Amino acid sequence: MRKTIFMLGIASAFLISCESDEKRENLSEENQISNSVAHRGCASDEVLKEQMANDPQLKARMMQIENFTQSKISENFQSRLVNGVIEIPVVVNVLYKTTAENISQTQIQSQIDILNKDFNATNSDFNNVPAAFSTVKANVGIRFVLDQVVRKSTNKTSWGTRDAMKKSNQGGLNPISATTKLNLWVCTIGNGTLGYAQFPGGSSATDGVVIDSKYFGSTGTAVYPFNLGRTATHEIGHWMNLRHIWGDTTCGNDLVADTPSHNTANYGAPAYPHYSTCAGNPVEMTMNYMDYVDDRAMYMFSNDQKSRMLAVFQSGGPRYSFAQ
Repeated sequence: MRKTIFMLGIASAFLISCESDEKRENLSEENQISNSVAHRGCASDEVLKEQMANDPQLKARMMQIENFTQSKISENFQSRLVNGVIEIPVVVNVLYKTTAENISQTQIQSQIDILNKDFNATNSDFNNVPAAFSTVKANVGIRFVLDQVVRKSTNKTSWGTRDAMKKSNQGGLNPISATTKLNLWVCTIGNGTLGYAQFPGGSSATDGVVIDSKYFGSTGTAVYPFNLGRTATHEIGHWMNLRHIWGDTTCGNDLVADTPSHNTANYGAPAYPHYSTCAGNPVEMTMNYMDYVDDRAMYMFSNDQKSRMLAVFQSGGPRYSFAQ
């Protein structure tokens, strides 16, 4: 189940695909706003490509971050912790046109609570991890604290994926203290997109995570099968430098050693064991937060994913300022 990490393949791994077009719902704009989607979809790939087109140095910065990450992991570093965990203040930016989009404080707090459970292995379904993966299931040790909620009424019915919601001059909300606070934007994205994240290395002017209000938290407007707050868990995994578990290509490399090779993204709630046809026919870790399964079917990070995430908070890392 262990995978060798080939540094020569890292550059191609940056151009990850957070959406599978053939899996997308072919909905009109009106239906995109009013209906839920059948399959998980995020737009991090198209956002990353757009950022690379606008910032030719981004790829080089991400290569440096990857080299730093691999170096820290090989050193078996000791994580810098505050009271036993890394504590991250969270700013929630709510952009709404309808009453439903102006989600309640209760719904916002439900998402914060879910993140704290998922990143500290206190989620009740953590006990469902199969025995085959019991030795690699991880308590990441990151705490999220709601810092503030900012609300803004708008005339937009959907925001798309070009970061308009992050810019006040385009009707959105600028991030607040993006180098020390995780900014979440909650709004209607459209096009069947549940959310997207900015990877380490991008501009602080757009840093953070965007989640559609229909898939945020576990109450209020949250819509099944993405009503357990795992879209934010998945996207914040990207924000902390995790790739999709299938490496965004058939039997690809997610740059994590203790996750098995996956054929591609999984959807719904696959029955265990679900075998890959990749070399060795491994059992796929479909319950990993970085797959594309329904919220009810994802409930673990692995130890090496934990190391990868914590590496970005080390001295010299791209998110070191959050660990001070």
